[in-house]
Amino acid sequence: MKKFISLKLALRFLFFRGSDSFSSYASFLAIGGLGIGICSLLLTSSIINGFHDTVSNKLLSFEGSGRLGHIFGKTASIKNPTIDSLISKSPQSIIPFTSGISLMRYGPLSEGVVIEGLDIPPSAISKLKKIENGNILIGKGIALSLNVKVGDKVYLQCISPKQSLSNIPIIKSFIVNEIFYSGLQEYDNSLVYISLDDSRSILSLQDNHLSGLIFFDQKFIPANGVKYPFYFETWKEKHALLFEWINIQRWPAYIMFSLIAVVGLVNLIAAIAMIIIEKTNQIGILIAQGLPFSALKNIFMIQGSFIGLCGGLIGGCLAAVLIFIQLQYEILKIPSDIYFMDHIPVSFDYMMFLGTLIISFFLSLLASWFPVRKIASLNTENALRYE
Repeated sequence: MKKFISLKLALRFLFFRGSDSFSSYASFLAIGGLGIGICSLLLTSSIINGFHDTVSNKLLSFEGSGRLGHIFGKTASIKNPTIDSLISKSPQSIIPFTSGISLMRYGPLSEGVVIEGLDIPPSAISKLKKIENGNILIGKGIALSLNVKVGDKVYLQCISPKQSLSNIPIIKSFIVNEIFYSGLQEYDNSLVYISLDDSRSILSLQDNHLSGLIFFDQKFIPANGVKYPFYFETWKEKHALLFEWINIQRWPAYIMFSLIAVVGLVNLIAAIAMIIIEKTNQIGILIAQGLPFSALKNIFMIQGSFIGLCGGLIGGCLAAVLIFIQLQYEILKIPSDIYFMDHIPVSFDYMMFLGTLIISFFLSLLASWFPVRKIASLNTENALRYE
């Protein structure tokens, strides 16, 4: 019964709107301040996770889970025992590829490009099941640079040292089948896809030779590595500096925006202190009527925890709404020539939301203890003098 009395009095002290209820406004301000702090922290976490997830998914679609290659950049036969044994494990998820550089020409314009020869294009940029011989997929940046459209005929001229001994440049025409846009300038401005056979022809490679293997399924990645002269590199290892930069930015951002939530906790301490000061006379009456100090302390501890819970819920719901709006309408734009995307990515983390809510609740409970511990030193006679 005492717990329900404490709860009832806590809600009355917290939300009662009387002539002397300035503390009620302080409580609402504390809830608002804590809500803004929680919202900013969740938004920061969502943006950082969004950048990480978006970049990861895009790089994963291009690079696969990992790539097998030759240490010295040489090509190898598809009948090589190491390569053949890997492909036989999963022909659908382990795809041979070739890579090289070339000069693309369209009319009087030309542009250096990186050729990627494979039969199945990345699913993130194309829905084609196979790249036919004579077709080419080019990035949006290349298309804009050369003023190329779908259906135009372009020419690739090999500039690799593996040209024929006649020194006659190898030039081959291709029809632009698709223009892809990934948001990654590194790929959109330099990468083209052609079939595996066409790439061997352009790069002067022998039949059945390849630059390496792309692993699209992580469970088929060699667990014990590969033997010399081959090496295996995951997409995270290839772009390790990028993800290291994201991780470096993560914790300073968390700390800075957590300080806003700390300000909300300071407001909570001030709000509880104001309530205690404002309700001094009523506290004196309750003490005189025999209400124990433990129950009296519970009143204000409940108020603090309620403020923390409300602030966390309001901040979390506001963050969820803003994240939903950004996911649906992509209102906040960023320059794609600087970043890896053209809008701010967000990713709502349910575990982060629940963790932040629980932590804010317990921190609010802890913050309430500081002003509450002064109740025991309250002079009942002074509190009741004018009652």
